[in-house]
Amino acid sequence: MTFLDWFSNGLWNLSWLELLLYALVVTHATIVSVTVYLHRHSAHRAVDLHPALQHFFRFWLWLTTGIITREWTAVHRKHHAVCETEDDPHSPVMQGLKKILWQGMETYGEATSQPEIMKKYGSGCPDDWLERNVYSAYSLHGIAILALINIALFGVIGMTLWAVQMVLMPIAGGVINGIGHYWGYRNFECPDAATNIVPWGILIGGEEMHNNHHTYPNSAKFSQKPWEFDIGWCWIRLFQMLGLARPLSTGPIVEQISGKTTMDIDTAWGVLNDRFRVMARYAENVVGPLVEQEFHKAGSAASQLVRKAKVVLCREDSLVDDAGKNRISELVEAHPDIKVIYELRLRLQAVWSKRSGSADELLNALKQWCLDAEATGLSVLRDFVEELKSYSIPKLAQT
Repeated sequence: MTFLDWFSNGLWNLSWLELLLYALVVTHATIVSVTVYLHRHSAHRAVDLHPALQHFFRFWLWLTTGIITREWTAVHRKHHAVCETEDDPHSPVMQGLKKILWQGMETYGEATSQPEIMKKYGSGCPDDWLERNVYSAYSLHGIAILALINIALFGVIGMTLWAVQMVLMPIAGGVINGIGHYWGYRNFECPDAATNIVPWGILIGGEEMHNNHHTYPNSAKFSQKPWEFDIGWCWIRLFQMLGLARPLSTGPIVEQISGKTTMDIDTAWGVLNDRFRVMARYAENVVGPLVEQEFHKAGSAASQLVRKAKVVLCREDSLVDDAGKNRISELVEAHPDIKVIYELRLRLQAVWSKRSGSADELLNALKQWCLDAEATGLSVLRDFVEELKSYSIPKLAQT
């Protein structure tokens, strides 16, 4: 092989199709490393990984991104702890979508340079000899080695492949932290602006379902609806089959018992644990049908109006702007039944505050809410109360 041949094609002399396949495989491996190892394992402890698999991910991230486990973990944990506040390291609500999309690495760098963040949020991360003397001490050497490997294997086109690998995480991070708090749909009204970008988590490993994750941050599985797909969870299940992973949580452990008509302490704890899904069902089964009914009464069958009314009436209070508050005032003043279900929604949310008190206090608050809901005479509320009574905690979860 002449120097010109090597410079043009590298040692492997791959076709364009083979080069494309290589790029897809290695970039997906990086995405899996981030979502499974950094995010679900290190930051949230939602899945336990075999030491050998952990080390592969650490090595791969050092080689392809230069990310230090402790830094990424600490910044992400702080994001959850102070989400959508001035202290949030990357909030488009506070800093603007443009900055998070295009200057996300700068905001990340600003956070990692603060020792207090690393100390407070970076506990439990690797601190062995390799981490101290290689991965953290020479965080940029890995990507330099990757550049040399790419050039050796693929020739001059290897630098293009290297550039693709280098821009992958900044782009993916900007999409998740930016668009994932700005645009999309919401299954749950979690107390921040997180959205699901699309229901098919393939390109960025399941991180597309950001609203689901912020609602249940300790769940190893990001998909929550039957039509949602989380490829990161598929990898976890594969690793589990190989004895390399053990999911620690996939969300609230509750059950609904058909025919159960009494409200006991297990009901209260079950409803509390599943409160985000409970509120989502309230929006779907109480607010939605009644709002549509009210609009039909008024002679309007405009589905857009119904949808907008339902969204604003069930929106997380901290995310309702002045226009939304004015819209709510107009709706409750013009429609007495809408006022009833809106005020009951607020009261049901207030019940969750009882979780810091005694079990009896929680149960009594929930019972009173159910009595008041049934007393309205609205069939949608009566049916909803019957559904709440069916909640319980599985016996396995109590042991």
